[in-house]
Amino acid sequence: MIVCGLDGLGLRTVEQLTAVGVAAVVLDDAPDPRRVTAVREWGVRHIPLAADSASALLAAGLTGAIAVVCAENSDLRTLETALLVRDLRPDVRVVVHLDNAAIGTAVASVTGEGSVLDVAGLFAPSVVEGCVGHNAHELALGDERFVAVDVVAPRLGTLRRLYGDLAPIGVVTADEKLIVCPGRDEVVRAGDRVTVLGTREAVAAAGIATHATPHETAGTVGRVLANRLARAAQGAADATDRAVRATLLVGLLGMLVSAIVLRIGYRTDGGGHMDFLQAVYFSFETAATVGFGDYSFAHQVPIMQIFGIILIAFGTAVVSLLFAFVTNALVAQRIEQSLGRGRLRGISGHVVVIGLGSVGMRVLEGLHARGRDAAVIERDEDNRHIAQARALGVPVVVGDATLASTLDAVHLSTAAGVAVMTSDDLANLETGLAVRELLGDRWQATPVILRVFDRSLGGRLEGSFGFQHVWSTSAIAAPWFVGAAIGFGVVSTFYVGNRPFLVARLRLRPGGGLDGVEMRDLSARIRVIALGRAADGGRLEHPPRRETRFAAGDEAYLVGPSEELLRVVRRERGGSEDGAAPVTGAG
Repeated sequence: MIVCGLDGLGLRTVEQLTAVGVAAVVLDDAPDPRRVTAVREWGVRHIPLAADSASALLAAGLTGAIAVVCAENSDLRTLETALLVRDLRPDVRVVVHLDNAAIGTAVASVTGEGSVLDVAGLFAPSVVEGCVGHNAHELALGDERFVAVDVVAPRLGTLRRLYGDLAPIGVVTADEKLIVCPGRDEVVRAGDRVTVLGTREAVAAAGIATHATPHETAGTVGRVLANRLARAAQGAADATDRAVRATLLVGLLGMLVSAIVLRIGYRTDGGGHMDFLQAVYFSFETAATVGFGDYSFAHQVPIMQIFGIILIAFGTAVVSLLFAFVTNALVAQRIEQSLGRGRLRGISGHVVVIGLGSVGMRVLEGLHARGRDAAVIERDEDNRHIAQARALGVPVVVGDATLASTLDAVHLSTAAGVAVMTSDDLANLETGLAVRELLGDRWQATPVILRVFDRSLGGRLEGSFGFQHVWSTSAIAAPWFVGAAIGFGVVSTFYVGNRPFLVARLRLRPGGGLDGVEMRDLSARIRVIALGRAADGGRLEHPPRRETRFAAGDEAYLVGPSEELLRVVRRERGGSEDGAAPVTGAG
């Protein structure tokens, strides 16, 4: 298999291909020397040539390759490589990484359905779920709908006793130790976080509540609209500066004095006095210089005529000043917002997205689809996504997210979550530390998702600085590329604790390594959650039992960490599994 590009995604793809036992060759003309050293230690050949030339692809063995993964650091070069591969080998499987959705759709029409993958699109849903505290991850297996739910164990007991037939996927203990796919007789303690999987009906029957799904959230449009109107009113009140408030107060006091004077001194045609409502009406009518003709000072005593002149002058001055001050405040606020320098007003319980690249934009779109409020901090005022974010009604502040003043401008103190999504690991770390300091006592309760490229660096950051959600884009995306390249399908990804888990679909081949094997004899720390039985017209069998035998043509739905799933794929291809722990079924 040929992998074009040795950035983070390319490196992880090579790593996982090697784990499956697939021979790989890397093409990259300017890689990081440390990554070259890593792939060579895995026994992978590196050719220092650009992949967008026929000679380089042929030198890498394109004529005998089973697939080509195009994961270069430029959409243009990736596009060139993919189209060139299709011209040279129309029959070879091509997997392409493109951030641009429009180009990706066009390329997929050439390279085949499902061949174009977007790292941002694969990574963003997990970030959105983490930021909004969504405890349920829905997935479709065949014609059935399942849900993986994070719950807190209410008391000491076995998983079987606490959750019945639901399949346990992982347990995060009080000391943050992750138990991958434990048996149902595993004992958990009160406060342990448990991830279980089953149909939505089975989850509900077990008494587990799930937070609102995107579909359910879409039904609360009225509530969302009411909240936004309330915030708009609050924002308008906050936006009025001292001059506007002072002018309005003076005007209202003047109208009150005028109404009292008119109530006492104005004589109607019948010789009587106005009532108070009429006096108020005539005061505003005169101040606004409307003059409907129903009242006038023409036949009043001189002192009242003089008062009328003063009232007209006063009213004109107040109205003119009020319009001038309001216009000035609105224009100033608009200019500040357009330059990204204004302080957001009337917002709380929102998600702060830091960094508006392709990943940040996808996160923003996911939050918007769920009806969740968001605010953005972006350093580059020329960022091409800013206009798109504002078109969604999302406020954008242009500034340095490592500064307390910038974070304060987006009301970090009242935020429900933070997603640090820039493309610079060091900038993300610096921003995360600034966020931690400003959140103070809310640090543990507020989800802060920190994006990194190096998975091992993420683990060290968690241990050293106390971050709870340091996630790698390549760790999430690479299994999708490997699956598309070698022929097993990744259905979904989600996090259990701080470890990415995959749900994958594997069709068993006649004579393959799993044909006729009992589930209890399969070695890997994974869980088989369902089987599509070929002998029964594809009927989905769930939950399968430990004595269940796999058969050629079956579709097995597996869940677990990516490296464990790849061991199963390797066995299905005829390899070994290097002493992995036994796999468990739902029973």
